[in-house]
Amino acid sequence: MKYMKLGSKPDAFQSDGNNIRFVASELATDIIVNVDDVKFYLHKFPLLSKSPRLQRLVVATASEESSDEIGIPDIPGGPAAFEICAKFCYGMIVTLNAYNVVAARCAAEYLEMHETVEKGNLIYKIDVFLNSSVFRSWKDSIIVLQTSKSLQPWSEDLKVVSRCLDSIASKASIDPAEVEWSYTYNRKKLPLENGVDTQWNGVIKQQSVPKDWWVEDLCELEMDSYKQVIMAIKFKGRISGEVIGEALKAYAYRRLPGFSRITLTNGEDFAKCRTSLETIVWLLPTKRGSVSCSFLLKLLKAASFLDCSENCRKELIKRTGQQLEEASVADLLIPAPVGGSTLYDIDLVLEVMEEFLMHQHSHIRSSLQTSGDLLEGRCSGSVSSNATVTVAKLIDGYLAETAKDPALPISKFVEIAEKTSSLSRAVHDGLYRAIDMFLKEHPDLTKIEKKKICSLMDCKKLSPDACMHAVQNDRLPLRIVVQVLFFHQVRQSSIACVGQSLVPQENGAASYGVSRSAATTANTRDEWDGVPTAGDISSLKSMKLVGRAGTGSEKSSSSGDTGKNCEDKVGGKVKSVLMPSRMLSKLWSGKVYGGENSSSDTSEGQGSINPDEAKSTSTSRNLRYQVT
Repeated sequence: MKYMKLGSKPDAFQSDGNNIRFVASELATDIIVNVDDVKFYLHKFPLLSKSPRLQRLVVATASEESSDEIGIPDIPGGPAAFEICAKFCYGMIVTLNAYNVVAARCAAEYLEMHETVEKGNLIYKIDVFLNSSVFRSWKDSIIVLQTSKSLQPWSEDLKVVSRCLDSIASKASIDPAEVEWSYTYNRKKLPLENGVDTQWNGVIKQQSVPKDWWVEDLCELEMDSYKQVIMAIKFKGRISGEVIGEALKAYAYRRLPGFSRITLTNGEDFAKCRTSLETIVWLLPTKRGSVSCSFLLKLLKAASFLDCSENCRKELIKRTGQQLEEASVADLLIPAPVGGSTLYDIDLVLEVMEEFLMHQHSHIRSSLQTSGDLLEGRCSGSVSSNATVTVAKLIDGYLAETAKDPALPISKFVEIAEKTSSLSRAVHDGLYRAIDMFLKEHPDLTKIEKKKICSLMDCKKLSPDACMHAVQNDRLPLRIVVQVLFFHQVRQSSIACVGQSLVPQENGAASYGVSRSAATTANTRDEWDGVPTAGDISSLKSMKLVGRAGTGSEKSSSSGDTGKNCEDKVGGKVKSVLMPSRMLSKLWSGKVYGGENSSSDTSEGQGSINPDEAKSTSTSRNLRYQVT
């Protein structure tokens, strides 16, 4: 910190400890100046020669009984600032620094200590100190801006605030390579800015200054001053939106609850934090991606807690929805408002999802309308597709976490899942995991509710591992288990046949395999669009028996060596992978022949299997092997 000394005489001001200040001198004092509750016993000549205002006050009180006592209760800066001015009038040593210079400048203006009254008066000397020292210092400019707040409107009228803002904004906007002053920086630097770089000749290169070097020092400012500084920096137009976003993020972590552990003790703190958050949202750069989605969701969480205005909330929802693909599941777990029935704020996430879907649709439409090049349109669609795939996985994870809440109603779970039904999902494993978690935490669901929630996933899009888990999952309705078995078996059978057809055969057998593979693929595609029936289940049973026994009319020589190998492989798949013994006993003994035949799941998905139907199994099996 820089300072300036005025005067040459030693400080002769003394105090008796009872709010009385006087000058140690052989001459008796002839004037008393009252400033607030402090009395200054001084001499008229040194004061009146430099302050026209004191001259007028003395003349005005000359006719009164107490003509030797005047009062100036409204002087800016109070007793401390007046003492600086009085010492200067006596020629005593006065030390000016960033903490007292604004108060002294405002008090000197109040006393009218201009250059026209006496050459080298106090106002002139303070202005020289401000211009030559304070406004050239980074940290002194910040301190002066802080102290100016309590001295308004004097500091505003004297343009001290505007000059501080310009000084700070100019230094923040400078090329980081030209920064030569000290600054506070405890943040994690960019990878390229960590450590030291060594040049080819072995000389250690000085560590580079980060682009956001000024961020932490500005966090010391109150919100009103901080807002003015950020607006001045934006007006300069030399700082990127990403750096300004980092500055706002650092300030939010310092000043807002939810970012750091700040306790709100009274309503005044609550209102102050609400105002600060709304101001931060208003200052956010308009460019998409200037701040992370995680930070936006933290702001949204704080806005929900602080009960911010509807405009602030809508702005955060809009910004978050536009870059939702950057979020994580933990970011979306926003606590429900006080008095809510659920653990998390589901409605808020639904609004964000709605905004994301609207943004994606408008983005696709605008890309197709403005782009005349088909290739460019395809690229835009690819970017949009990547975002939707990422968001689909994100929402699946969010559903799995919120499903752990026993108070979550099935209607909210279904609503969230249906919001993302239009998004691309290559596999439904994440959705299956969420459904399984919901069924586990809500064991009292009815059969209709279980059917409703399970209908959200597509059994054809489950991975082999998910299928194996599903067929052994006692929480799933039997109809869903049968569908998983059926579609997975068709898929594996198709893969087995295609793989066999690619093996070279003698006497033109390879071409026969290709033809059969094409027919198999066409038939399989038709079957994937259906739901397993009683005949399908009979076929499944028959196929397992064939795989186990290894005999039957299906393996006749008329089908050729290729057909026989394909059928053996299919039987092996069913026996060793697709039909675990636990599930087979569940399907073919306990739940098929037993009492669940009358339930809605069994009646719709399986039908009954009796000895009469067993006679038609042969025909059903032949048809199945021709398909697979």
